[in-house]
Order: sequence, then structure tokens, then C-alpha cells
Amino acid sequence: MFTVKNIFYGALDWGLGHATRSVPIIKQLLKNNNVILDVTPLTKLIFDEEFPELKKIDLPAYDVKYSKVFPLWIKLGLSFPRISQIIAEENKALQNIISENKIDVVISDNRFGLYSDKVHSVFITHQLFLKAPVFENFGSKINQNYISKFNEVWIPDYEEESKSLSGELSHGNISFHKNVKYIGPQSRLADVITDVEKDKYDYLILLSGPEPARGVLEKTLFEKVKQSDKKVAFVRGSDLVVRSWEKNIDVFDFPSKVELKKLILSSKKIICRSGYSTLMDMHLLGKKDLILIPTPGQTEQEYLADRWKEKFGAKTILQSQIKNLTL
Repeated sequence: MFTVKNIFYGALDWGLGHATRSVPIIKQLLKNNNVILDVTPLTKLIFDEEFPELKKIDLPAYDVKYSKVFPLWIKLGLSFPRISQIIAEENKALQNIISENKIDVVISDNRFGLYSDKVHSVFITHQLFLKAPVFENFGSKINQNYISKFNEVWIPDYEEESKSLSGELSHGNISFHKNVKYIGPQSRLADVITDVEKDKYDYLILLSGPEPARGVLEKTLFEKVKQSDKKVAFVRGSDLVVRSWEKNIDVFDFPSKVELKKLILSSKKIICRSGYSTLMDMHLLGKKDLILIPTPGQTEQEYLADRWKEKFGAKTILQSQIKNLTL
């Protein structure tokens, strides 16, 4: 970490995971540094709650959306020209931010344009190597080319591969970069203190990620849960009003971190996406009875679901097979 520096910190707005996992890192930085935050309308939800006192500067949103037709890796390929333009815009904006705010260090959680030759630049990621059914090596080369522009890479995982939560995504031939550090799993929930009512819920359904995938899974799981008499907590990750709920379901749109930790620890089983930030939360809170539903077509989540099934005993089910899930 750094001391007595002016730091500009940004997080990708692909869901809330990059912002939430940034919270403990930012808190550590604040012990000895001044921190200014990059925000988009989505990441602002987390950063305003956690750091209301910090200066925030708006940058362009990546605004990644899933497709109902194409797998994510195809959608990202088709969106590459637009995303490349956003990367160029944020890099241009960063140069002014550095000058106007006397920035010494820039730290980016997966925002590719937040680097500069003028200051020390750090990139945070758990994906040095991409997963895709085709063009995997090509995609990884593009990813690594962007990452190589940064002075350091911080990986929120264990360095020992046998303990690794992200597996092949962050472990392999990392010789393309000379300064890679494993900083351990990160969760903003780890240090939260809360009372817990043990086994209050049979299931916690924890939804996350961009639309329309989030909404499709919500609808599918609601149809399954309303046929059950189990006590269920439903964290929607959305404030869109879509339906009335059943008596056996307690609904939460955006619970505070205290409420969320209480829900996780008070539930016997967790049903969730296999997003990496969510998995880090589960690991650091000691929750092992997981049912993982990877986002269809998101190869990273499909890989993580398989790894967690093999290494950590999680159950996995495809979204298309939820009708076969017994609650």
C-alpha cells in the first residue's frame, strides 16, 4: 500500500461487484492517504453509502448489458468498438484529473483507461486469462495488452494455486507483467459486526448483475419459490416493481451491508450467481452450502461455478434447468 499520497480510485460498473470489493481496499488506503473516487450512476450507489465524505468525480459508464439472443462473449465482441471509445475517453479525462487534483497514484479495478505515464498506476483484477469458447487466446492477449500499461497488478485472491478462489483466471504464465501481487480475497462484509438469528431462512436468493439477465433469473426463481413452503429471503438488487410477493418470501431490494451480512449468516443455503465478488463474500463469511447459477453465456461465471463445485463442494445448476431444482 501507499502512504501520504493523493490517490484516484476507479471501479468498473459491470454490476456492483467491482465497487463492493473495492471498499476494504479503499478503507486501507484511507489510513495514510487522500482518496478521490471515480463514480458512475451504478458505482455511486456503493461509494455514496460507504464514503459519503470523499470527493467523487463522474466518468463515463461502461454500461455493459447482456443480450437475450447472444452469449456474453459475442456481445462483448460486438460492443468492443464502443467500449474502446469509452476507454479512450476515460484515459483523456484522467489526465485532467491528475493535473487538477495533484494525483500521485491511480488505482483501477478493471477500468482499462485509468492509467497514466505521469503517475504510478495500479490495475486490480482476478482475470489475467479469459475464458471463451473461441478466440480465447486472442481475447487474453487484448486483455493483457491493456493490463501491461499499468505499473502494478493486484489480484484479490490467494497466491497459492491450491487455495485459489479464481483458479486459472488468475494463475498461469504471468510473465507478461513484471509486477503482479496477490492481495488476498476482498469483501466489504468481512469486518461488519451484526447480530444473527441462526437458520431464520431456509434459502437466501441473492441476485446481482446487469439486466436483462438479473430480471430473467428473478422471474424464474420466483416461479419456483412460490411453489414451496420454505422460508426464503429474496435480495433483488433492483428497485423495479414487478409483482406481488408470496407470504413465505421476505423481499429486500438494496439492503445495507449490515442487513446483507445478517441475511447471509441467517440463511441455511445461498442461491446466487457465480460472480467472483459474491464468491469472495461467501468464502470470507464461511458459507459453504451454495447453489450457483452462472449467467448463461458468461464463460467466466461458468468456469467459476465448475471450479467451486470441484474444489469447494458447491452445487451448480444451469439457469435452463432451474425447473428441476428442488427446494
